[in-house]
Amino acid sequence: MITVSENAKKQALRLIEDGESPKDTFIRVAVKGGGCSGLSYDLSFDNKITPDDKIFEDNGVKVVCDKKSILYLAGTELDFSGGLNGKGFIFKNPNANRTCGCGESFSL
Repeated sequence: MITVSENAKKQALRLIEDGESPKDTFIRVAVKGGGCSGLSYDLSFDNKITPDDKIFEDNGVKVVCDKKSILYLAGTELDFSGGLNGKGFIFKNPNANRTCGCGESFSL
């Protein structure tokens, strides 16, 4: 399961509303090869579900992840950090052994 913090929820819903997205828009989370540490996170808004998707809902936000990526993301919390030094959306992944300085890639 992927969870969503209160800060991430507020920001995601604001972005969906500001973008005038369809009502069935959700957050798509995936893992792709690449980045400083070997694997990188991919975060986007989507409204199409495929047969290989796992669907979660937490804190009033629907999160969709493909079956392969969930192996790397199980137990991850999606958070948001704003402010002057904020990074935007942040993945708090308990499976990651190492992350890069920017927090956008990891290794197991």
